[in-house]
Amino acid sequence: MNQKNHWEKVYQNKRPDEVSWYQSRPDLSLALIANLSLPQDAKIIDIGGGASTLVDHLLDEGFLGVSVLDISGRALTVAKERLGKRAAEVTWLAGDITSMKLPDRAYDLWHDRAVFHFLTRAEDRKKYIQNLNRSLKPDGTVIIATFSLKGPERCSGLNVVRYSPEALQAELGESFQLIKHLEEIHQTPFGTRQAFVYCVFKRIK
Repeated sequence: MNQKNHWEKVYQNKRPDEVSWYQSRPDLSLALIANLSLPQDAKIIDIGGGASTLVDHLLDEGFLGVSVLDISGRALTVAKERLGKRAAEVTWLAGDITSMKLPDRAYDLWHDRAVFHFLTRAEDRKKYIQNLNRSLKPDGTVIIATFSLKGPERCSGLNVVRYSPEALQAELGESFQLIKHLEEIHQTPFGTRQAFVYCVFKRIK
């Protein structure tokens, strides 16, 4: 299956608030980011940010170096239209995180809510982590949220991989240290509940 075509179709057929992962305010992500006490000029990339409202809130909080990456150009367009003139304050990156090349040592914070668990092939996870290793600064932080072991086995018609904090640590490897993990029960727009685990890693190598 062509991943780009799949996600373009999702955003063509559904409003942003109709997809299962929609959050009007991503409270847990924002709380974890706030706890990092990043300077306002920190470079932050939201992997799979698409139409997420995280970027809105980061701009509201005065962050100046926000990038949003998504495989779906349509999802990015939705976010740009929502932000209006403020969209010019964001770097928008359309592409597949497993194949595009990000700039070296560019980011202080790598945030990913619900992309990594869609990478069911080991080779794709390897490419993702190679991009992470190349583009995160030496003292950078990673926040990854995936379905937990109690979460669903499929989402948006696709298989997913569920994770424990230990399993995520094993995927990222010895360059990263797990410093915090939290669970969240996400209420979807159509009333179902999904179990997520949020993990915060610090780069140590």
